[in-house]
Amino acid sequence: MRILIGAGGTGGHIYPALATAQTLLRAEAERHELHFVGAVGGMERELVAAAGLAFADYHEALAGPIHGVKPLRMASSLLKLAAGTVQSLGILRRIQPQVILLTGGWANFPVALAANLLRIPIVIYLPDIEPGLTIKVLQRFARKVALSAAPSLRFFPEGKAVITGYPLQADRLCADRAAALSYFELDPTRKTLLVFGGSRGARSINMALADSLERLLAAGLQIIHITGELDWARAQQQLGDLAGHAQYRAYAYLHAEMGLAFAAADLAICRAGASTLAELPAFALPAILVPYPYAWRYQKVNADYLSQRGAALRLDDEDMPAELGDLVLALFADEARLEQLRESSRALANRDGARNLARLLLETGRG
Repeated sequence: MRILIGAGGTGGHIYPALATAQTLLRAEAERHELHFVGAVGGMERELVAAAGLAFADYHEALAGPIHGVKPLRMASSLLKLAAGTVQSLGILRRIQPQVILLTGGWANFPVALAANLLRIPIVIYLPDIEPGLTIKVLQRFARKVALSAAPSLRFFPEGKAVITGYPLQADRLCADRAAALSYFELDPTRKTLLVFGGSRGARSINMALADSLERLLAAGLQIIHITGELDWARAQQQLGDLAGHAQYRAYAYLHAEMGLAFAAADLAICRAGASTLAELPAFALPAILVPYPYAWRYQKVNADYLSQRGAALRLDDEDMPAELGDLVLALFADEARLEQLRESSRALANRDGARNLARLLLETGRG
């Protein structure tokens, strides 16, 4: 089957698309021809290349954000939307896909408009618990909407939405704890803290960790810290001599190795982007979730989904500098509480998201 996949914006939108593509390409019963389309200048090109998947080709279409931007930028985005729709019409006419998967984000708008004009069936995937404006608009063009979790059903017409789970990349799921500790050269007798900020990093998390790092290391913890490429140099400079500590491992970003980081960790500190809904439960990993405070509320909703089910703790960004270090030490001092968080997280795990979404996509393409 000829399938076009459109994803862009953040890793939380791109990685589930790549995981679904990986599942489709590994299918033995049927061969599929996959094409990818992203926004001009988006981070998706780099992530698609890093995934090493056998896409037939990679396309780009102009796109720009419309919601929550200043009038001048909105005018520019509307022009890009018009041009991107024309570009997308050309791409779709050349490829003639039988079905299209879109994972949200403004980069999908031109493709969705073009597909609607050409009557090509669309499956929308909602990574987060609550849809943003883009998904709310795109779902009008979609045949089906795939969801990460049941609380999202209330936002869509009855019969249109299907719970598939969040698609996780197979190479992440096979990570083994012993192998992970060996890879990072960590001590299996010590507790491991994983700190990361998503595909773009999180400066406030990096700064709060730096303020508490000496205490955490003195308590015997070992730390895997993923700063994000944008904040790498500043974070390393702030840490000074601690950056070379024997119990501290710092990385600008991890791709395929991220599964090893999850497998090695006993506790995570991270944002509450879409991927946390699946990655943390898949590894039964307790977490302190710090929702990104400067955008629409979807990360707060994601954090509440996990925290209200006993799988994580929510710590707001403004409270983090004063509370993070004490909270981490308190959790590691209370093994019973950590184990309770771990079991609650494990209960939410769904490792079949990629397989379920791939099946829905093929069913929709066959009509």
